[in-house]
This record gives sequence, structure tokens and C-alpha cells, in this order.
Amino acid sequence: MIVAKKRLTEEGVAKLKPPPTGKQIDYYDAGMPGLVLRLNYGGAKIWRALYYVKRTNKDGKRITIPTTHKLGRYPHLKLKEAREAARRFLADPQKGLAEADTGSFRDVADNFIKRHVAANRLRSQPDIERCLKKYVDPVWGHRAFREIKRGDVADLLDRIEDRHGPRQADIVLAIIRGMANWYAARTDDYVSPVVRGMRRSNGSDRRGKRILDDADIRALWNVEADTFAAFVKVLLLTAQRRDKVATLKWDDITDDGTCATWIIASVEREKGNAGSLRLPPMALDIINAQPRLAGNPYVFAGRGGGSLNAFAQRKQELAAELPDMPPWVLHDLRRTARSLLSRAGVRPDISERVLGHAIAGVEGVYDRHPYRDEKADALNRLAALVESIINPRKDNVVDIRPPSALSAP
Repeated sequence: MIVAKKRLTEEGVAKLKPPPTGKQIDYYDAGMPGLVLRLNYGGAKIWRALYYVKRTNKDGKRITIPTTHKLGRYPHLKLKEAREAARRFLADPQKGLAEADTGSFRDVADNFIKRHVAANRLRSQPDIERCLKKYVDPVWGHRAFREIKRGDVADLLDRIEDRHGPRQADIVLAIIRGMANWYAARTDDYVSPVVRGMRRSNGSDRRGKRILDDADIRALWNVEADTFAAFVKVLLLTAQRRDKVATLKWDDITDDGTCATWIIASVEREKGNAGSLRLPPMALDIINAQPRLAGNPYVFAGRGGGSLNAFAQRKQELAAELPDMPPWVLHDLRRTARSLLSRAGVRPDISERVLGHAIAGVEGVYDRHPYRDEKADALNRLAALVESIINPRKDNVVDIRPPSALSAP
């Protein structure tokens, strides 16, 4: 082993070359006593903290032995962060060693998914795993879990908010909060770094307020047809959840010559499901216009295979082709469809069954009638109303925008 002492700098650490084959170099940082940067011939740069332990040798004498503790790997752990990690560890090595047994953020995340998410069969497991892989692992994956503090959480949320918006930051925050609370429930002295006031958006501002007006619907129908535009139209014409339509398979639709029925796939622990829907011709025409790709069972195929995905990106591309309109999200189409059903004169209880909402109370427990004809009639009424909106009769055009919008310059 080669030992050297020098005042390390960020630029200097980046330029350090690996030693000859079979060798390793320990650089002792003159700027932070106890911090060691170990380089091996493979090129790895590992931060370690030097401390001393007392042991009894074979002659029964108490001796002091120098040893090191791994802090992290460069460049995941920069020089400034390594110095701070060494300072915390050396202040109480025994506590630091106990905390190190927790492992990295990735270690805790894997255990959280195994023992909480998967064990409780949470339907959100794919989304949790995707968010951790995309937004958190690149920043925290190799960091010691218990070293992640409130400021680290705030910095991560800032980064996500700037690049992907406040809503995505809040989704990641909810996952981190759940993981930290789960870990705290299993550990004596851990305090979650997540506190109130860390959310990046106001939940009440998003809560069920936006529906598309007639002008918005006409604008959507005027967009040049592609897979995502067709998907958006079917969302409105069926009033179903985004994931249900996105994962619609050709085999899910049966046609007996008189009508086409969509048997909606159910998943475990699902709160509600419309079961089966007889599709109106307007929706079926859009579905049948989609290309059938060899080896891909989905009606709305995604780029690169599988079902439609990357919804945020695809919606952004769609928005670029639309006229200026108030912000909206895909779930607003479901809310719009429910409002249009009422406008078309459909009974509220039938509308709720079309949407697949769980029916509350005694009715939901005892009324097991499938309401196939009633739901089919509701969707036909919805399609007829949408048709009248996108192709209005000149003598029967009613602008439903509020008076303030009509008077605006």
C-alpha cells in the first residue's frame, strides 16, 4: 500500500490516476484529519474515515489499532460531502458504525418494497419502483440511508420540481415519507427527515375542478389523428381511468355481430371497475382505426413496444397542437365525461356504474344487477352529445363559457 498526505481539492480528486496493477494508494486529507481517499488499480475512489479501536492482543495487553470505515464512493460522494460525513462519523464512531449497519438508501428501499409494498400487495408498486429508479436512485442510491437529512430532501425536491413539475415532486415526497415512516417504526432512534410544509403544490388547487368545455373538446377532435390523440378521445367517450384504456387489449373486445363489448380487466385490491361496457360506434371506430402491431396485444401501442406510456411527454406534444386553453390533465377527461353524462340526462347511479365507482351503502352490497343495457345507453348518449359538440348545428350552437370569458378582449 502507498500512503500520501495532501490537501485534497474537488478538481484534484477528479484528476487522480489509479496506481499500478496490484497497488492501492491512501490519500490522507490534510484539510480534514481522519478523511482518507483510497484509490485501487481498478480506478475506484473510496472515501474512508480513519479511527482507532482498543483491543487485547494474545499477550493480554490492550493495544490501539488504526482502522478505517467506508463512507462512500466518489463521485457519488463529493469532497465536501465526504468531509462532512467523516466529521459526523469521527464525532462518535460507535454510533456511526451502528448506523452504517442500516445500509444505503437503495438497501432500505429494496427492503421497504419487499416487506411493505409487496407484502401488502399495494397496487402502486410499479409506480413506486419507477419513481425511485428514475428520480431518487441516481442521487441517493449509494448514500447511507441514515445520512439523508431534511436539507437533502429539500434539494432533491427542488431538482424534481424544476425539471418535472411540482406534482411529480409531491409524488416522490409521498414515497420518501412512506419509506421513512416505515423505517422509523422499525428503529429505536431514527427520526424521519420529512416534515410538514415540504409539499410543492397545493392539493386543494388540483382537487376536481377542471372540466373541458365544448370549445376544448372541439379542439381535441381537430388534432391530427395519432395514437395518443385517439387514446384521449376514447378516454372521453368511455369515461374510464387512464390505465384501463392504455392497457386495453384487442382480445378484451368481443363482437357478436350486433355489438362490441369491452371486458375490462380487473386487478387485485381494486376499489371499483365498470366490469363490461358495450362500446358506442363512435368509440369503436376510433379503436378499429388503430394499427395492429405484430407481437403487441395492446390497442394503443407504446413507442418501443408494450402499452402506451410516457403520458406526460405525449400530452405535452399534444398540447403543442392545441390552441391556448387553461391547464388540464388526463384525469380531467374522466371528470368531463361524468359531467357530460349528467348533461345528456343519464341517471346519476348509472353514470357512477359507467365510471366503475364503488356504490356505497346497502345498494352497493345487495344490488348485484350488471346494468349492461343501462350502461350501453349511457355511453351512446355520451357519444351523441360529443358528436353534437364537435359537429354542432348552426341553428343550435350554445357557448357554455362563463360570461367573463365571453366579454374578455
